[in-house]
Amino acid sequence: MSHKYKDFEPKWVDEAFSPKSYRSIFKWGEPSKIKPPKESLYKMVKETFNLDDEFFKDYKEDLGFEEVKYDIKCNLSQNQIDRFKEIAGEEFVRTDDYSRLSVAYGKTMYDILRLRNKIVENIPDAVIYPDSKKQIEEIVKYCTEEKIPVYVYGGGSSVTRGVECVKGGISLDMRLRFNKVIEFNEVDQTITVEAGMSGPKLEETLNDAVKLFGAKRAYTCGHFPQSFEYSSVGGWVVTRGAGQNSTYYGCISDIVMGQEYSTPIGNIKTDKYPRKATGPDLGHIMMGSEGAYGVLTHVTLKVFRHMPETIKRFSFMFKDWETAQKAAREIMQSEGGFPSVFRLSDPEETQIMLRLYGVDESPLRHLFKMKNFKEGEMCLFLGFTNGEKGFSKNCAKVVRRVAKEYGGMSLTGIVTKSWEKGRFSDPYLRDTMQDFGIVTDTMECSVNWSNMSKVHKEVRAYCKSRPNTICMTHMSHVYPQGANLYWIFIAKMSDPDEYKAYHSGILDAIQRSGASMSHHHGIGKMFGPWLEGYLGRTEYDIIRTLKNHFDKDNIMNPGGTLGLDIEENVKRFLAPKEEE
Repeated sequence: MSHKYKDFEPKWVDEAFSPKSYRSIFKWGEPSKIKPPKESLYKMVKETFNLDDEFFKDYKEDLGFEEVKYDIKCNLSQNQIDRFKEIAGEEFVRTDDYSRLSVAYGKTMYDILRLRNKIVENIPDAVIYPDSKKQIEEIVKYCTEEKIPVYVYGGGSSVTRGVECVKGGISLDMRLRFNKVIEFNEVDQTITVEAGMSGPKLEETLNDAVKLFGAKRAYTCGHFPQSFEYSSVGGWVVTRGAGQNSTYYGCISDIVMGQEYSTPIGNIKTDKYPRKATGPDLGHIMMGSEGAYGVLTHVTLKVFRHMPETIKRFSFMFKDWETAQKAAREIMQSEGGFPSVFRLSDPEETQIMLRLYGVDESPLRHLFKMKNFKEGEMCLFLGFTNGEKGFSKNCAKVVRRVAKEYGGMSLTGIVTKSWEKGRFSDPYLRDTMQDFGIVTDTMECSVNWSNMSKVHKEVRAYCKSRPNTICMTHMSHVYPQGANLYWIFIAKMSDPDEYKAYHSGILDAIQRSGASMSHHHGIGKMFGPWLEGYLGRTEYDIIRTLKNHFDKDNIMNPGGTLGLDIEENVKRFLAPKEEE
């Protein structure tokens, strides 16, 4: 709980609720944990949405305390259910209301609004909790014979409707039992795990490598998405995810060494060599397939030496967005090494970051005025370096030098430490605010340096076209050739259809601006209609051909994943705007 407000503070929901309730499904993270906004952020929200304290005296949304109950029958035959129980075990095949709904939705606000409104749709007929690769292979083989749709649920943090069981069938919930270490290889610096392994369990295992495996030192995977605590290794791989430290360690596509899949045409296993010239890379063909080709079972990952003592933190304030972009590009193109965390906020996000991390209440606010850094123009840059002691120190030195050249004002590493404290807990803010009808959600895309300003301007213009809407943007996952632009929008909204229309408009704006449709969230079913328009018709035919090869009967994650099996009139083809 945050410190008490000086003025009126809403009654944030922090009471216990049933583990079988709707809230237990849509709430982020630990059931007993909440994160209210700081008072300054609360006041900013009131000002933006023209609200007063009176508005926040009553909840505006259903709190979801009721136990899950609905009337949607299971369409599997008793013989089919019995066969699944024979494979996975009696208690690990479930058809009750709660189990089926618990794996149906992810964590985009569209999912949460539907659950708040008791809209239950696209659920599996049964949930199966596999324990081994052999069980999954038998399940996929049987489903292929019986033409039963197969979906997979990993950590449940999808924001693209990736796990939604549009065609019924079964959902394989990997969390309960399919999360074991298969092999740790210190000589090659790799670890092989089952796809249901969670981020925290993987990192804990690697940090404890000395005790668990008799290793010479501790290790890290280096992959820390904001959903880290509630995401799985399999989810990272099939969506081509990225972690907050990716600028140094790489995205998951850089970390994966080998994969194994169970598909309708048989089992697929890639090799684990670091590089090869043996035709198109099968690993990259399978990665990002989002369950449309088969079920990912085992993953081999690179691991890195765990050296937290070498971290060098920094933060700077730049006078405006264009100057900050130039400084960021110079850091990445200087060949002085890449920082690990690299986050540059635009002016609107900077305003909120200052409130969120307490900078607005520190002596720094006076220094900004003295240095002529204007609120609404200045941009916050923060991050840290990893690696061998000398490398990390020199990389931080390069960052400081470039920042100084572009007029950046050092805020030391204190701001970065404040960001680190909230890097995995900020999603809890969504629940406390959404109880009062204030939604928060995210979108992201890839850009090059040369079109970054154009994409930022055009997408932001659409986001702000909705009255009284907060639109924050930051640059992260940065490269010598470009970066990821990540939008966070906050709006007063309760209707799922209204949300979906607004979300679709943002996707339209991203495609029309000429950016990629996703940098690391994947595509799922929610972004699917835009994928062919982004790739091109001829290029998309390759994805369609692969689908027909692996899954001619369309039982693997059917219902719009990657834009497959959707009506032609649903697809979005938007030509980029001509330069003025």
